[in-house]
Parts: sequence; structure tokens; C-alpha cells
Amino acid sequence: MNSISVRALLVRGMLAGLIAGAFALVVAYLLGEGPVDAAIAFEESHAHEHGGEELVSRTMQSTAGLATGVLLFGVAIGGIAALAFCFALGRIGRFGPRATAALVAFGALLSVYVVPYLKYPPNPPAVGDPETIGKRTTLYFLMILLSVLLSIAAVILGKRLAPRLGNWNATVAATAAFVVAAGLAFAFLPSFNEVPKGFPATVVWEFRLATLAIQVTVWTVFGLVFGHLAERLLAPAPAAAEGTSTASRAAAAAN
Repeated sequence: MNSISVRALLVRGMLAGLIAGAFALVVAYLLGEGPVDAAIAFEESHAHEHGGEELVSRTMQSTAGLATGVLLFGVAIGGIAALAFCFALGRIGRFGPRATAALVAFGALLSVYVVPYLKYPPNPPAVGDPETIGKRTTLYFLMILLSVLLSIAAVILGKRLAPRLGNWNATVAATAAFVVAAGLAFAFLPSFNEVPKGFPATVVWEFRLATLAIQVTVWTVFGLVFGHLAERLLAPAPAAAEGTSTASRAAAAAN
């Protein structure tokens, strides 16, 4: 794939990420703001001291701040996923641009979010010990790195086993290997249970479901939009190709 195609796909990936971010913003506002407000209310009601006026108002956080964060996140992951698409196209099987985009989006959702989510689920405000935030953040990103590397290893393993076991059996074997390896990581990495006493369990549950819904929205919309844009770039419409072929035959007949 030449540099011009990569650049064009990168731009389309960022555009698709922006569109995905816009959809995710709606989900975040509708599903996520309620649990966040409830968690903040719990934190304020149990706080013994107040540190003065907040630097950024809650209204600003839930509108412009939320929009900026989600949209920038969409653009960033769109660009990264587009580069991953450029590498994966033609290397993970005989898939077209749409199918490859869908597989990249699904793989990213699984490895970058779902697997780390199962080990270290996100928590709303007021949940978590401030003294362990550095350790928790480091372990979370370590889990993301391990999950991505294990996913890549599973794909490589599946491709190498396919000639001997067939595509289906190779896929099952590679998936099983990924699950076992991820399970070992879950077992050896430390866990945290820092939900304060009396904190509503429903708020934690609703917040975690909201974050999962946001990620599913981002990657689903990205996969659909980017797949369409990539296919239009890399595989022109058959009608256009047929029209070109007809014009060429007509010109040849005239000569």
C-alpha cells in the first residue's frame, strides 16, 4: 500500500472517529451523566471538608468538557485504528475493506477495552483510594498492553495453525490460547476493591454499563463508517468500473 493511500485512509479514519465520537457523546450524556451526578452527590454528602470552589463547574464538565474529551478521543482512536487497518488489510485473510474494518474495530474493542474492563472495571467519582490511583492506572495500562499483545499473538497463532487444522479449528485454538493467557494475567495481577461503605451499588453498575455502552458505540460506528469510506477508496463501485470498460470497448470499436 503506497503512502498516498495510507494518508487518505488516515484522514478517513479520523473522520470516521469523529462521527463515532459524536454518537458516543450522545450515549455518554444520556447514560453516563446520571451515575456521575449521583456519585458526586454521595461524595459531597460524606465529605468532611470542602476545598473551596471548583475550578471547572459541573455544568461545563458535563457539556463542553465532555464533548471535547469524547470527540478528541474519537479522532485519536480513529487515526490509530486506520493505521492498524492499513497493516491488517490482506494480512489476516482474504477480507475486503469493509470486513477488515469490522474485524479491526471488533478486535480493538475486545483487546483495548473489554478485556481490561473485566479485570479493572471503571468506577464513578468517590470510588477508589486516592493513594492507589498511580498504581491502579499503571496496572490498567499494563493490562491493555498485555491484551493487545495477546490478541496479536492469537492472530499469528491462528494463521500458522490454519494450514494444518483448517480455518475453523485454528480460530478455536487461537481463541482458547488467548483466553487462557488472559486468564493467567487476571490471576497474577492484583485486584482492587475500594468501593466506600454505603456507596449505592446501582450507581456503580449503571456507570460501568454506561462506559461499556460508550465504547461499543464508538467502535461499532467507527467500523461501519470507516469500512464504507475505505471501500469507496480502495474498491471503486462496480458500476463505475463497468462504465469505464464500456467506454473503452466503444472507443476500440470506433477505431
